[in-house]
Amino acid sequence: MRPFGERALLLDVADSAAARSLAPLVAAAPGVLDVVPGAASLLVRCGDAAAARDLARAWAAEPPRVQDGAAATGREVRIGVRYDGADLAEVGRRTGLGEAGVIAAHTGATYVAAFAGFAPGFVYLEGLPGVLQLPRRHDPRTRVPAGSVAIAAGYTSVYPRSSPGGWHLLGTTTAVLFDPGRDPAALIRPGDTVRFEPLPDPIPDPMPEPRRGEEPA
Repeated sequence: MRPFGERALLLDVADSAAARSLAPLVAAAPGVLDVVPGAASLLVRCGDAAAARDLARAWAAEPPRVQDGAAATGREVRIGVRYDGADLAEVGRRTGLGEAGVIAAHTGATYVAAFAGFAPGFVYLEGLPGVLQLPRRHDPRTRVPAGSVAIAAGYTSVYPRSSPGGWHLLGTTTAVLFDPGRDPAALIRPGDTVRFEPLPDPIPDPMPEPRRGEEPA
């Protein structure tokens, strides 16, 4: 544990699962305004410097610990995806799965929202099958469209807004990942489980009948 500014503390933990499990207990401590789970840490934001000092002294004497058998919290979020990503074919080639195999592997897993970062609404989802765990692209894109469903290293996620990015793009979704006017603003929160569901390709508009006197092109 160490100070993080005057009003916050940073607790080091074993992994993201430990951070998520500890978050509710820490959030209930006197003077705590907010907790932010990370990959191997927990950021604790307090109301004032005095509260941060009091918690630091208390936790130095007796660190907070999750009781054995503590129940996991979180909702199940299902996201429909149209697998039309710019990197789908390349990922299929590099993994040896082909496009259909990549889709099956990605939709067949259940993911856990580990922690948020990078941009509001961007959540790192753990549980990506090992065969899909490719390193980030060597040539990051200057613009990734909002709603892009992507993978990199051991994570999958959805870009909540247009931004630069170096992940492999598998598909797109119309789900709104972050809306400041919504409560809660983020669609996915740490501790939630997430499933991706394939959407059918859009049905093309039928070709209009030629008017009298016209020949089809």
